[in-house]
Amino acid sequence: MMWPDSSNDPVFEMISREVERQNNTIQLIASENFASPAVLRASGSVLTNKYSEGYPGRRYYGGNMVIDEVESIAQQRLKELFGADHANVQPHSGANANLAAYLAVLEAGDTVLGMSLDHGGHLTHGSPVNISGRNYNFVAYGVTASDERIDYNQVRDLALEHRPKLIVAGATTYSRTIDPAPFRAIADEVGALYMFDAAHIAGLIAGGAHPSPVPHADIVTFTTHKTLRGPRGGAILCTAELASAIDKAIFPGLQGGPLEHAIAAKAVAFAEAATPEFADYAKKIVQNSADLGKGLAEAGFRLVSGGSDNHLLLLDLRSFDTELTGKQAQEVLDSAGITLNKNTVPDDERSPFVTSGLRIGTPATTTQGMGPAEMGKIADLIGRTLRQHKDEGVAHEVRAEVAKLCGRFRPYELPS
Repeated sequence: MMWPDSSNDPVFEMISREVERQNNTIQLIASENFASPAVLRASGSVLTNKYSEGYPGRRYYGGNMVIDEVESIAQQRLKELFGADHANVQPHSGANANLAAYLAVLEAGDTVLGMSLDHGGHLTHGSPVNISGRNYNFVAYGVTASDERIDYNQVRDLALEHRPKLIVAGATTYSRTIDPAPFRAIADEVGALYMFDAAHIAGLIAGGAHPSPVPHADIVTFTTHKTLRGPRGGAILCTAELASAIDKAIFPGLQGGPLEHAIAAKAVAFAEAATPEFADYAKKIVQNSADLGKGLAEAGFRLVSGGSDNHLLLLDLRSFDTELTGKQAQEVLDSAGITLNKNTVPDDERSPFVTSGLRIGTPATTTQGMGPAEMGKIADLIGRTLRQHKDEGVAHEVRAEVAKLCGRFRPYELPS
């Protein structure tokens, strides 16, 4: 057949402009990264054409001989990367992975212990606006007022009081190391299952830059596109005892046909993450985060918990400028070519749509090859922009400097 001529479709011009945006602005969103050309090639492959409901060797459609090989190698690579008993690579996202884990081990109304959203937890850790909070009885723990780190004593006290069926560790905005061992001890004490949401730090774990929860947790969920630097998607690791329940929760419990082009790209990313170069990369992410935090502190910003042990920083803007909101800061920095996101700080009096903080991450800039000198420069650019956030001329000047900096670290070339 003759394919339609889509060469003039404006969508492709939009893609080119997005390449330009990613090349010429600084990407500091903690949950974003640059996927490798090999990952992009796999995710754009003809595997997108194939329906493959089920699992390797147990499909509901014919013609899955090659697909079975692709998914099997993704499973095997993932198990080897993290030293896990079982891997499911079909979740479309981290949220789907979390919901599948709940579906596998909980009944509606069961009590779960999870991190409070305004203290760094994720929507799927029991937010009342999310299906997790609507279907299950989540009890929230948080960080201490003194050092703004996870209060393990509070976790234990709440577990003893509420006797949850499941304890969830992990966060979406927490800049310190999460020790997986205390959660295991608390779960054992109250007879609970233990799940670790490693969405943000999966790549750090794979690279040896963060303690692995796999030897401790019954279930580990994560996304494949953040520090792991793969395609957008999710995955689940679990003990052999929970393998069947997890697989049934994903399909047919929660999803239909898997996205095998995404699974192929995950397989490529897992192989990349198993290299010595990736381990070096993971350590550089952490070092860049620490260096950026030091520069931002010197520029007058308060860092929640005082710094970072991982890939992200959380700035509390209130001591820098009492009137400057996270929303305003995000918008003015966007105009200056610096991309990050507004974020609540612990016990924030402002709404999640406004916020008093900024979340900043170093995975993408580290992928580009930036290091200590560039982190110092970025901290200076952020400080200058926000100190004079009402002056559009300053934002324009900073944007020119950003473009010059990014010109030395372009991740992609424009598509031909």
